[in-house]
Amino acid sequence: MTANHPTAMDSLGPACETLLGIDIGTASSKGVLVRADGTILATAQRPHGLALPRPGWAEHDALDVWWADVVALCGELVPRAEGRLAGVAISGIGPCLLPVDAADAPLRPAILYGIDTRATAEIAELTERYGAAAILARGGSALTSQAVGPKLLWLQRHEPELWARTARFYMASSFAVRRLTGAYVLDHHSASQCDPLYDLDGRDWATDWAAEIAPGLELPRLVWPAAVVGTVTTAAAAETGLPAGTPVVAGTIDAWAEAVSVGVRRPGDLMLMYGTTMFLVEVVDRTLVDPRLWATAGSFEGTTTLGAGLATSGALTGWFREIAGGPPFEQLIEEAARVEPGSEGLVVLPYFAGERTPIHDPEARGVIAGLTLRHGRGHLYRALLEGTAYAVRHNLEVFGEIGAAPLRVVAVGGGTAGDLWTQIISDVTGREQELPGETVGASYGDAFLAAIGTGLARPDDVWNPIVRRVVPQVDRRATYDAGYDVYRSLYPATREQMHALARAQAGAA
Repeated sequence: MTANHPTAMDSLGPACETLLGIDIGTASSKGVLVRADGTILATAQRPHGLALPRPGWAEHDALDVWWADVVALCGELVPRAEGRLAGVAISGIGPCLLPVDAADAPLRPAILYGIDTRATAEIAELTERYGAAAILARGGSALTSQAVGPKLLWLQRHEPELWARTARFYMASSFAVRRLTGAYVLDHHSASQCDPLYDLDGRDWATDWAAEIAPGLELPRLVWPAAVVGTVTTAAAAETGLPAGTPVVAGTIDAWAEAVSVGVRRPGDLMLMYGTTMFLVEVVDRTLVDPRLWATAGSFEGTTTLGAGLATSGALTGWFREIAGGPPFEQLIEEAARVEPGSEGLVVLPYFAGERTPIHDPEARGVIAGLTLRHGRGHLYRALLEGTAYAVRHNLEVFGEIGAAPLRVVAVGGGTAGDLWTQIISDVTGREQELPGETVGASYGDAFLAAIGTGLARPDDVWNPIVRRVVPQVDRRATYDAGYDVYRSLYPATREQMHALARAQAGAA
């Protein structure tokens, strides 16, 4: 199947089935309504805030953000459905930790994924308790700020009264599924990021470690992302406008749904997601573990993936736009495009929210090196884009070192809309990038998962063909090789000073 654009009534087909996909993101939630052949009927978006109550903390309110966005997007999109609404899927940021009581009432704002670095001490404690090698071998990933287990332990230590009332935990997608259907489930991929609570080879909860780390916590039933887990209840129908009885599939974490949306499903396929953070997901043909990356269950049964992620990318460009007085991004891109590659001697470490892979350092901090009075706004903006490109190159080199050099790279996300950022990343990494026709993102992958779960599509169907390629410009390689050498040397040279400043920031807070 190939996605079309709605131009003629005869494309409706006799069944006229419609799928709804919703993705709950860091800074906004997005929804898409599609026909069963992948044709997009309508899209909608709802921005929301990100709470940063302390340095290293990042939170969302589950009701006022996650569920309110689902209700709002359903209210906008469901009336535009053609024919029968055949299925719904929801993805979201993750791994997250939302503790709820026995009645499923949220007990506090959700603690978000790796950008929330509060559980540093618990990471060290659990690593010492079980052993770094044992954790890596069993779960596929070292314990980092991305892991859920240390955050559960943090909750027990720092909010014991709240922990005493905690009965279950949710992520963004599983919380929405619970509200829609009453099912307490979690998809295998999301569970595989709950280190060290999941056994990657066994594809099941590591119940012995889970009982020790989170005693008394009811663990959700594990399913695969495209599995139908229930139908929309009468109460949820009244709140959302979804027809009661509509099938709901489990969904998954946003980056993996986004990979599904662009056809990253075969070994060697790698998705590069340009979002609030930059994310890399590669499908591999065997389990490869390395403490610098995340090995996880994939989006489909029997598959395994390697993941990597920057702590910032779109968040960094948004921060710069705000402190620059709020000019349109188009203007900043135009100014940056006039600057020569290398930004006239500027190099940025984009660790403004710590860094995830491959250094796993929550106390890393941003660095802008080489500033002079000659540099202007365009230089700085280009240097930020180049800094994220150097970080992507660093991660890709690690993929190659462990025998997982990608065969193809598919780019997706808001940052692909203009040509500059994608061209810089191809020039810095030396890798061609394929761009699909639709860049709606994870919500489009959700709709595809809903189509698979309801029998309207197969995993190897093509909804979103490649329409453009970004080819590296070889004459820029020497400049970027030199910049990358500086980039790689800056972190070890400034790590001690970064950590001292991080401690000072925490003390000030």
